[in-house]
Order: sequence, then structure tokens, then C-alpha cells
Amino acid sequence: MASDSSDTAPISPSKEHVEYKELDVDVEFGGIEARNQLERRLLLKLDLHMSMLVLIYILNFVSNLPSSAARTQLTTDLHLKGPQYATLLSILYVGYIIMQVPSNMFLNYIKKPSLYMPACMVIWGVISALTGITTNFVGALLTRFFLGFIEAAFFPGAVFLISKWYKRTEIGSRLAILYCGNMISNAFGALIASGILANMDGVRAQAAWRWLFYIEGSLTVTVAIMAVFVLPDFPTTTKWLTDDERRLALKRMEEDAGVGDQLETENGGFGHGFYLAITDWKVWWIATLLIAQVIALSFTGYFPTLTATLGYNPTTSLLLVAPPWIYAAIFTFVWTRHSDQTQERFLHMSISNFIGIIGSLISICTMNTAARYFSLFLMAQSNSASVLMTTWESNTFARPPSKRAVCFSLINAVQQLGSISGSYVWPTNWGPTYQYSYTIVIACNVIVITMTWILRQHLKTLNKKLEGEEQEQGIEEKGFRYVL
Repeated sequence: MASDSSDTAPISPSKEHVEYKELDVDVEFGGIEARNQLERRLLLKLDLHMSMLVLIYILNFVSNLPSSAARTQLTTDLHLKGPQYATLLSILYVGYIIMQVPSNMFLNYIKKPSLYMPACMVIWGVISALTGITTNFVGALLTRFFLGFIEAAFFPGAVFLISKWYKRTEIGSRLAILYCGNMISNAFGALIASGILANMDGVRAQAAWRWLFYIEGSLTVTVAIMAVFVLPDFPTTTKWLTDDERRLALKRMEEDAGVGDQLETENGGFGHGFYLAITDWKVWWIATLLIAQVIALSFTGYFPTLTATLGYNPTTSLLLVAPPWIYAAIFTFVWTRHSDQTQERFLHMSISNFIGIIGSLISICTMNTAARYFSLFLMAQSNSASVLMTTWESNTFARPPSKRAVCFSLINAVQQLGSISGSYVWPTNWGPTYQYSYTIVIACNVIVITMTWILRQHLKTLNKKLEGEEQEQGIEEKGFRYVL
């Protein structure tokens, strides 16, 4: 894997640029202390507005939760046979794969996430509600496909939006908070589902699982209207920033990568970022390892099924879903924050995956109720590895923004092949032990650890090359480095 000059050339700071930075000691912001105060206010304002993404992500994931929470009722009422239930889960990701790249390219072009994302939310809320009126496999299949088609706009768009505002020392903890929305929806979505399934069956002559979709769809449309007034756009297009805040937001990103975010790095037309992304082998390497990572996390969509193997009634089984995900959310936030502080990704990610391997081994070796429930905690925390990889992507594909937008969406689209495959990893005839399923999870975790180590070694080589270029040019100030 020989390093390519294109990996380093676009982000190597020029000598003139470094000298300019040395002369500028935050005078335009009134000095260092005034800048620090302004930066704290800017980050607080940003964090408050970005918190809307967490709520959206909760609803985004909850729109998929009824299928797993109400698996038995859904299978009976829609007369599903064989692998049809798994197909309902997997078809969602086909829409994801098709739309994620063009969606992020369009978002980077219009620069209005505060309008684009809520508009998509309204549509997926309506489609989710319509899932409740389906009466057969084909109807459910169509609504699930188009749901994925529209939902594809959210996650890569949210990651891209966060990357436009936060520095590499800040982005991990912000993405962790976003992912915590996913984990919270796993925890409390199951609690809500248990209440609805236990108390709303037969209300207005509707099955309880249908009410799950009606309620979730209505909530999504309501929140989408609120999001229009809360979500930020990009630093150059957000209206509620003061002039000083806008200049500081742009300067922060320039300092983080050594060059400006837009004018100094965008040299091509609309499709230039797409070309840069598809010709960078690191994009395909990360996408491939994330396919394995997603399969290793495939238990997420079947968590109610796994808690049901503990031998309790359906309501209790759904209630048992919550504690592992609450623990996983806390662990993920603390672990990714530590990763940000130490600026280290590989070891943090590998340790998380290794703990997940231990959890799978416990489930393979015993049917003891306490041991298997404990193993679910260990497995749930391994979601932090996915958070860390997404953060690592942002550090690895820093500039230009058009390439970064395509990288996020392309990688996320390709990794959905893992979601499609993972939907078939937990067939009912492998239960209640699911030993084959856990073996697949372990194998995929090992693949991920191996591939991330290779990626780390390559990035380490690129860092040495960047350092050598700086020494040759007589640049004393340390410029951009890949996070390892």
C-alpha cells in the first residue's frame, strides 16, 4: 500500500500560509481572551441547535423499531413466511444505498440542511404512518423501501453538518451524543413499544403494532416542523450567527486542517468531490471494514428477540432491552470523549470490539439467564466502535468539503450491505442459542480489528511523509496530521 501524493498534497500548508498565521494573534477578535469567550459562546449556541439532531435520530431509528419490537404480531398479521421478515428489515437499506451519495452531494450544493432535512423528515414520517395500514408482505415491502429511500438523507447529512462546525478534538464527543440518540431509542423505544403493545391492541379495531407506526409517524412530522427553526445551516449560510461568530467559525475550521474549508480547497465543479472520493482507496477500505462492523452489530435490530430468549413474558422481555442500551450510551460518550482527548482512534475502537467478542463468547458458551443478560451489556457497548470509526472518517477526509460530503455518504451507503446481510444472521431456527449468529459476529469483529490496524499503519506512514515535506520546506509549525 504505497502512499500516494494525493493523500497529502491538498492539505499541506504553504509556508506563506503558516507565516500569515504567526502574524495573526486573534487581533480581529480582540485578543486571545476575547476570542476564547467568543468561542465558548459559539460552541454553546451550536450545541443547543445541534441537539435537535439527537431528537431526529431517535425518531429516525424508532421508525424502524416497531418491526423488531412487534415481530410476532407483525409476522402473524401480514402472513409472513420463511425469510420474509428479514427481507422487510433488509429492504430498508437498499433505499439507503441508492440515495445517500446523491443526497449529500445535493446538500453540499444547496447548503441548507435546516430546510432539506426537515422536508425529508415530513416525508418519512408520512411513509412510516402508512406502514400501519399495510395488510400483506408486498405492501409492507414497498413502504419499507421508500422509507429507506427518504431516510437516507439524514445520517450522512447529519455527520457532514457536524463536520462543518467542529474541530477534530471536538467531533468525537458530538458524534457520540448523536449516536446516543440511537441507543436511547433502542432503550426507551422498547419501553414505549411494550406499553403500546400491552394496552392498545384492539383500540379502534386496530392491532397494537399498527398504532406503533401511526404514533411514530405523527411524532416525526411534528418534530420536523420544529427542526426548520432550530437546525443550523453551514457557517457561511447560517443566519443567526453574528459577524464575529461567523468569522470565528470559519477560522476554527481553517486552523484545524491548515487550509480554509471552502475557497482554498474547492477547485472543481459539482462532481469534483465525487471524483476525489471514488479514486481514494481509503474510502473503499473503510467502507469494507464497516460492512464487517455493521454485521458484527446486527444484533441491534434483533435485541428484543435476544432478550426473549431469557425466558420471560413478552412485556418483561421488552423492558429488559432498556438497561443494556442505557449503559451503552454512557459508555460510548465517555469512551469517545477520552478518544478525543487523547486523539487516538485505533486502540479505543479495537478495545470496544474486543469487549463485544467476549460478550458473544459468553452467549455461545452458556444458556444461564444472568450470564446471557450480562453478555448483552458487553455486546451493546461495542456500538462505540462504530461511533469512533465515523469520527475517524471525519479526521481522515478533512478537505475539500465536497469530497468529505461524498466520503461520508458513500461509505455509509456501502456499509449498508452489512445491514442487508446482517438481517439474515438471526433466523429463528438458529434460536434460542443463536450460536451460529454469535460466531459470525465474532468473526466480523476480528476482521474489523485487523483492517483498522492496517489503516492505522498507512496513516502513520502518511504522517511521516507530511512531516518530511514540512522539514524540506523549512516550515517550523506543525501542520495537519492524520489521527491514529
